[in-house]
Amino acid sequence: MTVSVCPIATVAAPLATVWAALTDPASYDEWWNAHAERIEPAGPAAPGQVVYSTARGFGRRWPVTTCVLAVDADQRALDLETALPLGITVRNHILCASLDARTTRVTFG
Repeated sequence: MTVSVCPIATVAAPLATVWAALTDPASYDEWWNAHAERIEPAGPAAPGQVVYSTARGFGRRWPVTTCVLAVDADQRALDLETALPLGITVRNHILCASLDARTTRVTFG
């Protein structure tokens, strides 16, 4: 079964700040519910990069593996594929757009 959703958030931060957070896998711990154990290769998000993480739930640690599929800095687009426990795989196409100098719209689908 396939489920497709596309949540949109308005973030009270400039586009450059939001994009920097999305393309720095070392900072993902600050905004997602997982802890990055290692990033291969280290550095800014780039195609082929893998973020190995763990999430806590039901009294145990669960593996979460995120692969960077594509990064388009000009379009502020990031494509990720995340393998979650129980055989769940999530593909995300994240887009950022400036609404004004202090506000960014993030589409997460």
